[in-house]
Amino acid sequence: MSFGASSNDTALRAAWQQFCTQLQAAGEQAFKDSNPANALQRADAFRFLTQNLGQAFDLALETKDTRYPALHRFCGPTRKLGGDAADLVYHQAWIDGESVYRLHGRKGTARFLNFTVQGPRPAMQPGTNIPSLHEPFGDIPEANLFGHQLQTDSDGNFELIIGGERRETNWLPTTPGSRKLFIRQGFDRWDETPAQLFIERIGMEQAPPLPTPQTMIAAMDWAGAFVTGLMHDWPDHPYRYGAPVVDPTQLNRFPVASGGDGADAKRGRAVTHLCWALAPDEALIIEFDAHDGFWMVTNSGMFFNSMDYRYRPISYTPSRTTVDTDGKIRLILSHDDSGYHNWLDTQGFARGNLTYRCFGSAPTTTFRTRLIKRDALEAALPSGSKTVSGDQRVAQMHERLAAIQRRYAGL
Repeated sequence: MSFGASSNDTALRAAWQQFCTQLQAAGEQAFKDSNPANALQRADAFRFLTQNLGQAFDLALETKDTRYPALHRFCGPTRKLGGDAADLVYHQAWIDGESVYRLHGRKGTARFLNFTVQGPRPAMQPGTNIPSLHEPFGDIPEANLFGHQLQTDSDGNFELIIGGERRETNWLPTTPGSRKLFIRQGFDRWDETPAQLFIERIGMEQAPPLPTPQTMIAAMDWAGAFVTGLMHDWPDHPYRYGAPVVDPTQLNRFPVASGGDGADAKRGRAVTHLCWALAPDEALIIEFDAHDGFWMVTNSGMFFNSMDYRYRPISYTPSRTTVDTDGKIRLILSHDDSGYHNWLDTQGFARGNLTYRCFGSAPTTTFRTRLIKRDALEAALPSGSKTVSGDQRVAQMHERLAAIQRRYAGL
């Protein structure tokens, strides 16, 4: 049977052609002024797009029916989006405010765990003139539960109910506008284990319906807006509206940290962000006082996409960071291996973005940065700063890879 034999053919073809047009337009954003005109970063822009093309219809179609919820792994080693942190594992499930859901499984040993119900996505962020970030971002946190609040049995097994009548423990309320459950696990040590998570709607009695032409048309429309939105908004949206957390005019310096109230309080975090640029012969020393609490640093590309955290030392947490004898942590950002334990790899990029997150409290430290010549590192660092040999760096790489594979179940 040829085109036109079905009454839906014209609408389906038009929707697909529109999606392909949007995808082509998204690719043009790889050449935006904010993305350095070097081979690696131009290629990385298209990698960012293709990684997210791979999840466009998972979000728009395969997991979209809130009557049949599915936990979608939003980011991972081969899919980066939204300023993702290398030591966070993200899941989301589309939900609605009418249904009641049962999330169950085993808690795991990640140092940080947060379940958040997200509400409506307004065109403008409340009380501001800031447009919302592209789908599926921009929705407002409504309620959250942290890992230490979760009641489990002696083996870590739990059941969490989302929606429905109030419960005293292991319950998250919803509203008529609730649309998403967002789950983050934050890891500190390499030996921590991820949670095992399963979700279902209470009262499911039959299999989901197959997609109709109208369902597919709506999915193509959503996916097209998604791929164009992500290429348009990164890094432009945080660069334009992220003050005081993000300030691209202050290269190689941290602005003030933000957090502790509003949406960030519901997410259980405080954040500050460094926009960096390094010449081939330069290095950046990032110095701050060692402090209590759980924090993490992630190095990212120009589209706020985390760098290769399976094989490269682009992220640090308290347990994996050495402290100098004066009580200060010094991270060394450079293009080649500095030979110091706390080396942050740039993976050859000329520019990038680095984010510090502090979980559970406001940050209790300030940052100092020094841009120096790469060959002046030894003179600039304390004599006792820990170094590693080539063999030790290889061993670190294998330890990192094994841990990431464990977090992502064998990837």
